[in-house]
Amino acid sequence: MPFQPLVSVLTTTYNHERYIGQCIRSVLDQTWTNWEMIIVNDGSTDQTSSVIREFAGRDPRIRQYDRGNIGVFRLSESYNFALEQSTGEYLAILEGDDFWVREKLELQVSALQKDPEAILCWGKATSVIGEDTNVYEIHPKHERKNLQYYSNRPAGTFFNIVFDDFPPPLTFLIRREALMKSGRFRQVSPFPAVDLPTFLSLSLIGPFHFIPQVLGSWRQHANQTTKSHPVPLLEGGSKIVVDHYKSLPEDIKHEITFDLPHILEVLEKRKIISYSRSGRFKLIKGLFAEAREDYRQSLAKGGLLMVPSWKLRSLAGLLFSYFRMDVEGLAKALGKKSYK
Repeated sequence: MPFQPLVSVLTTTYNHERYIGQCIRSVLDQTWTNWEMIIVNDGSTDQTSSVIREFAGRDPRIRQYDRGNIGVFRLSESYNFALEQSTGEYLAILEGDDFWVREKLELQVSALQKDPEAILCWGKATSVIGEDTNVYEIHPKHERKNLQYYSNRPAGTFFNIVFDDFPPPLTFLIRREALMKSGRFRQVSPFPAVDLPTFLSLSLIGPFHFIPQVLGSWRQHANQTTKSHPVPLLEGGSKIVVDHYKSLPEDIKHEITFDLPHILEVLEKRKIISYSRSGRFKLIKGLFAEAREDYRQSLAKGGLLMVPSWKLRSLAGLLFSYFRMDVEGLAKALGKKSYK
């Protein structure tokens, strides 16, 4: 393309010493070279800042901002700070523990240049566990079922897949003017992330462009936000989803394939899952009494037949908590993913 617009890569990071190097290298390796990388270090207590500084010293496109720790419950402040420092026409999101494929930005800029109506481009991502880069899963998981909604045409209909196919944020490329129109990065307490409220706000503004290719990898580990705060994630996410549905214009509600009672039922099931997951990651950290309480909450929610597989997991976790053990060994023995 004769004109090469600037892409601003916005990265927030906290104690990602083991991962931030791979994150930055994946940007340096991009075939699209007209980018700037704004990295906001949220008061890391490990060597994250030193690693970033080494890369920034070698490439002026990388800019580092070390700030006092404010945590994930004020993450929108970090992202909006990064937004204020950036100047690109397009905005890309890349957390400090994730990484991209080399062609990610080139594919997406080209797609948005050819599809001027689209305000956001997204694609597939793999999930990996810890420092192991072997692919565990590919997201979204239900392309055959939900492809018709991936382009968000008409605007707002992406909500149909909010529960089972939410797009990986590390694949987002957003037109700056659209994000500013939607109200910049948004966060709703007690949700420890900005992706869901921000994305839903954007979905009301215009269509999306979906690229059916893997654009990067989302790293799962015991200390990440989704694992460390599963209950606030659910409580905040529930409020966001319910409020968004209630605020939809009636013509868009007619395009949604489920109603409010269905949303509430799904959220009740997810409470069982979230408390069980919370218990698991507290076992990993040796917080046995706290894990025990989470497992009890999981078992108490709904009936015994509501998501029974997770009820069994919670029962096993409860027993493990009394013996002051985590369940990672059991997960490995059963061929499930382990975070150790």
